[in-house]
Amino acid sequence: MSKIFILLLTLLFSSNVEKHQQSESATTYYFIRHAEKDRSNKNDRDPQLTEEGQKRAQNWATILEDVKFDAVYSTPYARTMQTARPVATQQDLRIDTYDPRDLYNSEFQKATKGKTVLVVGHSNTTPQFVNAILKNDKYEDIDDSENGALFIVKILPDGSITDRVEYHN
Repeated sequence: MSKIFILLLTLLFSSNVEKHQQSESATTYYFIRHAEKDRSNKNDRDPQLTEEGQKRAQNWATILEDVKFDAVYSTPYARTMQTARPVATQQDLRIDTYDPRDLYNSEFQKATKGKTVLVVGHSNTTPQFVNAILKNDKYEDIDDSENGALFIVKILPDGSITDRVEYHN
């Protein structure tokens, strides 16, 4: 009986320690804009990636292969999903969608706290998402010809935030 009690206490304690460690971990977001899209049909509101865009999406998987992601998020559009897919596939993760009109809401914050997350968006939503986390309008919309910007935002356990932008063209 006492062995069972000790085992239960051990399991309970280790579970609480794991939850505490997760809440005390930094949250790191990697933000990218979708790769090059097909612009041949001006009326297509949900275009696919071009061949060049498919190559860039694969290149993102190579660039980010050493990052262990816990989650991948994308807007529900073909071009963003296709950009996210190589990283998600490489890391055996599903792609969760987010509403580009409701960035960094409390549900998203709770789901990603203490995790490392890839977020794929658009020329306007990507910097807006970063700005929402920073609580500062630091970044403007990405130029329409720029598909190689990588924004990295880290929220430390003490609440301080670091951010940087890298260009992979």
